[in-house]
Amino acid sequence: MSAEGIVAEGAPTGRDRAGNQAPAVLGQLWRTGRGKIGLILLAVFVVYGVAGYLAYENPPAAGETVEDRFRAPSVDYLLGTDNLGRSVWEQLAVGAGISLAVGVAATAIAVLIGSTVGITSGYIGGRFDQFAMGITDMFITIPALPLIIVLAAVLSRGLPTIIVVIGVTSWAVPARLIRAEVLSQRERTFILRAKAIGMRPLQIMWTHVLPNVAGIVLANAILLTAAAILTEAVLAFLGLGDPSLISWGKMLQNAFSSGATSLGYWWVLIPPGLLITLLVLSFTLVGNALTDVIDPRRRAE
Repeated sequence: MSAEGIVAEGAPTGRDRAGNQAPAVLGQLWRTGRGKIGLILLAVFVVYGVAGYLAYENPPAAGETVEDRFRAPSVDYLLGTDNLGRSVWEQLAVGAGISLAVGVAATAIAVLIGSTVGITSGYIGGRFDQFAMGITDMFITIPALPLIIVLAAVLSRGLPTIIVVIGVTSWAVPARLIRAEVLSQRERTFILRAKAIGMRPLQIMWTHVLPNVAGIVLANAILLTAAAILTEAVLAFLGLGDPSLISWGKMLQNAFSSGATSLGYWWVLIPPGLLITLLVLSFTLVGNALTDVIDPRRRAE
């Protein structure tokens, strides 16, 4: 019998426990008010973003005449047009896909780095832990938004650059949280048994440690996605986004630069700002609700 089988005998491994708990966690998440509202909003945004990607071109076509500029909402244009005569509705749909893509991709980078640093640092300990946490604390103390703005301004302004910049500047806090959870798991009985029978450290981290911190990783990933979406909107509003793509932040920038706010063209300003708020809120609701489900101590507070 293999070493992993000996550890698993009589008790499920971390991976088994994570798999068995997943349906229960999802059920508890749906039963919470915040979780249900957040999941419904997320589903709407995903459908909206996919439909926008499939149905509309990016960027939407400009108007043909001067009269097409700043047209008020009507049957032909549900949310009116902008300063170039482009449909606001179509831009919002395209922007939903961009925001979701940036949020998910940037979060994947941040979680991959943060999980790797947090798990290895917490499990190995010693000088490696001190060195890794020193680097992590340095990233935490540096103001994130100014650093992101500087990097986005210096590097190329393509969407991949924005994703990478947001991802590599967002991993430090998850790394700290995951390390703390690993420290609490490191002295558990099943970890000690795995060490006693000679399992390799990498095998222990992959088989036992990672599944047991998966809930913390997922909850932080959801919250990080909200922050990444908001950061992308800020960069686009400041003119540091991809100029070839339509995003909600770029729509806000166009509204301000074209004078739509002073002219009272509310349909150019309010919809993208409202959708940014609702999308960030949906991820935040789901992330906080999932954290409460995973950590019963928070529910008791």
